[in-house]
Amino acid sequence: MTAPIPSTSELDRLDDGALADRLQGAGQRIASELRKVIVGQDVVVEQALIALFAGGNCLLVGVPGLAKTLLISTLARALDLRFSRIQFTPDLMPSDVTGTDVIQDDPATGQRRLAFMPGPVFTNVLLADEINRTPPKTQAALLEAMQERRVTVQGRTYELDKPFFVFATQNPIELEGTYPLPEAQLDRFMLEVLLDYLPEEDEVAVVKSTTSLPPEAVRSVVSKEEILAYQRVVRRLPIADAVTRYAVKLVRTSRPGDGAPDYVNQFVSYGASVRAAQALVLGAKARALLQGRASASFEDVRALARPVLRHRVLVNFTAQSEKVTTDSLIGRLLESVPLPRSSL
Repeated sequence: MTAPIPSTSELDRLDDGALADRLQGAGQRIASELRKVIVGQDVVVEQALIALFAGGNCLLVGVPGLAKTLLISTLARALDLRFSRIQFTPDLMPSDVTGTDVIQDDPATGQRRLAFMPGPVFTNVLLADEINRTPPKTQAALLEAMQERRVTVQGRTYELDKPFFVFATQNPIELEGTYPLPEAQLDRFMLEVLLDYLPEEDEVAVVKSTTSLPPEAVRSVVSKEEILAYQRVVRRLPIADAVTRYAVKLVRTSRPGDGAPDYVNQFVSYGASVRAAQALVLGAKARALLQGRASASFEDVRALARPVLRHRVLVNFTAQSEKVTTDSLIGRLLESVPLPRSSL
């Protein structure tokens, strides 16, 4: 039996300790619903939940056929939230994302007037499918919504409903017909999650499940009010100063310049911004609560270093020519930045 979804008044009466316990349970319930449809991909599911409870946007990258779209649409069904999907194509226009003014007849006066027709961005969970299939002009239409949770159209600003998440999928940029996302937009994604081919046994399980009876229906197990309450408790979770400083040190070490490691100066064009440190700290808090712990640790920061940094550390031509990947550079960062002795 699924636990009943609490009301707003019930949530308001709970202290942070009780909310933290409920957050862990909510994460388990969502993961259980996802497993009705998704086989394996446990790390991917965990990182998607971290982005959800930390209030961040998430970019899923992988070749076609790895269930990126299915994962996000199933996650949306497990949440009691409004859901929209945009299939990004080369001819998609910014107004197709944000909405536009249209001429309508006013029944009261019989005259015509301009009325704003909201686009699919006016939702709670937005699936931006194959976001790198559309030109940068349309990709940039999401920038304001992702960072400030609002949209400006024809000089007028419209607030988006909370919570608001962008879960985007993209194919590797080596594939034909793709447009690399602008650096400013990449920085708005809290995590970049990589999906790879499943192990053989998991792939066999996928083939069996998709060629037999339909899977069990996915139910909504977490409400809008719960998600907002859990996001607040994530931000209120205490974190040791040493852990925060370690996250900042990792980010600062990724930037080329005086004092940077030789491999950073050799292979990196631009390092990560302060948003990366913010994402590391928030993600570490969310990960700790999802695992039932009352404080974030150095291990939480290290576990999220790759999904937080891989789209923010930009390698140069030398790295590309020598086939040095961003993930390998992040691995060297984790090795070269000393780990403090204690988080207390």
